[in-house]
Amino acid sequence: MYRHNQNQLEFENFSLPFEGKLRSDNRWVKLAKLIPWDKIERSYSASLAGTGRGAPAMSVRVALGALIIKERLGTSDEETVEQIRENPFLQYFLGLNVYEEEQLFHPTMFVHFRKRFPAGVLMQVNEIIAREAMPAIEKESKKDQKDDDNDKPGSSNKGKLIVDATCAPEDINYPTDIKLLNKAREHSEQIIDELHSHMPKGTKKPRTYRQKARKAFLKIAKSKGVGKKKRRKGVRQQLGYLSRNLKTIAKQNQAVSLQCLSRRQYKSLLVISELYRQQKWMYAHDTHRIADRIVSINKPHVRPIKRGKAGADTEFGAKISASVVDGFMFADRISWNNFNESTDLIGQITSYKKKFGHYPESVHADKIYRNRENIKFCKAHGIRMSGPKLGRPPKLTEENKLKMHKDRKQARQDELARIPIEGRFGVAKRRYSLNRVMTKLSFTSKTSIAITFIVMNLEKWLRAIFLSLFSGRFIAAILEKPGVVIGSGLLRYDNLLKNRPPVGSFGT
Repeated sequence: MYRHNQNQLEFENFSLPFEGKLRSDNRWVKLAKLIPWDKIERSYSASLAGTGRGAPAMSVRVALGALIIKERLGTSDEETVEQIRENPFLQYFLGLNVYEEEQLFHPTMFVHFRKRFPAGVLMQVNEIIAREAMPAIEKESKKDQKDDDNDKPGSSNKGKLIVDATCAPEDINYPTDIKLLNKAREHSEQIIDELHSHMPKGTKKPRTYRQKARKAFLKIAKSKGVGKKKRRKGVRQQLGYLSRNLKTIAKQNQAVSLQCLSRRQYKSLLVISELYRQQKWMYAHDTHRIADRIVSINKPHVRPIKRGKAGADTEFGAKISASVVDGFMFADRISWNNFNESTDLIGQITSYKKKFGHYPESVHADKIYRNRENIKFCKAHGIRMSGPKLGRPPKLTEENKLKMHKDRKQARQDELARIPIEGRFGVAKRRYSLNRVMTKLSFTSKTSIAITFIVMNLEKWLRAIFLSLFSGRFIAAILEKPGVVIGSGLLRYDNLLKNRPPVGSFGT
């Protein structure tokens, strides 16, 4: 059951119990006015069951607003609920008209909020916010800046499309074969204990040799510089203990149904059975690679992503294919399996045309995107693709010297144009939660990743509004009229001129 969201609140109608007033220049008040809640509500209401039964679902402003607050503040579910309870500005942001001293919802509601906003829905929300923000920012920038080179007369393609891929690591321990087998063995022992508790009274408890298995694991885990022979011996021992436990569970299942297990324990049983099969096959073939390899028992959907980076050759999380347009970031694809990001370029260019009504003038990407299919597509649509041509570079001669110098200069500019997407990845991982996704489920982790892109675009929109107050025209007006108050009135331009130090006095 869902009731239509209340309309945008008037700022003056928010009541405080201590007869105070909210500041209109607060960041949360400004952010609440920027987000198009009505347009987002259509996607949100479609994800809810229309049975008309049960308690009314919380409004889109509460559900999405709580996720935005959590990501923007970088807090846990419990801490976010407390922050909302204590802060009237956050309650106004969530659409309340009166300050509430009690918790608005339990922290476990964040799981339901993430379920109601799948990654696909949040990608649409991100596009809605970007469409609202780009015209406003472009309007302000064109007042004081000349037209960009992309707006050349006779050119139907406009703008720059920057594409790249990254990985959002999950919050898991670094997986090694012996660690995974030891963890699987411990889970199997818990399952054996649970099944035994439902056996007829007087039934002898089966042996698991858990103390010996634990000592054998610690003997290798605490050793420094373990060789291959010793490591394989430890893996073989843990495989033997786990195999014995799985046979014991199968024998117990003949007397007791597996329905007595909890959902989590039954899921763990399925995961450790597949993990045992994979580890046994890799041990027999003396390799560390296998299709759909499990690297976490609690998060079996996570896969190893080979990145080839200096600091992290392999990362464990979702791979993201992203694009940047005018500083706004879009998550075009989120997948748990590794993929070649160059296959997404044509789809990203097509999506660019759907969003803005025209193809980009240029596409900026790294070397992996420059394959024949992508180059052919860009050439057919009049799109310039960054990077050198395929094949052997031509020899330097007097005839092509000027052209090669121009091409090198253009290649340098294209490399500089790729910097924004690398910077946006850095901000997403250092300032926000993209470097350590804490959610447990597959679809909730994708939701957490998608909400990061929304918050980053909202922050850019807020920052652009703030910077527009100090544009060149605003500064010029102050310089023409000395004595105009800046900010709170504590700083005046004529005072700066009157009290400025003489030239050359600094550093003496």
